[in-house]
Amino acid sequence: MWFLVVAMLVILVLAGLVVLYVAFPHRGEEVPAAPWLGDAMRKGVESAPTLDNTAEEGTAYAHEPLGLHDLHQGPPERQGRDA
Repeated sequence: MWFLVVAMLVILVLAGLVVLYVAFPHRGEEVPAAPWLGDAMRKGVESAPTLDNTAEEGTAYAHEPLGLHDLHQGPPERQGRDA
């Protein structure tokens, strides 16, 4: 029982920190009540490893995204005595 209460409190604190980061430091603003918290979050995000999301122009993708017209239409045909 206590494990669930503590787990939910940890989840709520983490969610609050994410919302706080998106609302202030991510946009380049200071956190009004605790500027030290915004600095700490900014340093943590800057030190985290990230993927480079910039692709060179002309780079071919391994697969093209599927459109709605590419989806299978209807259920597959059944084989056997029920058909």
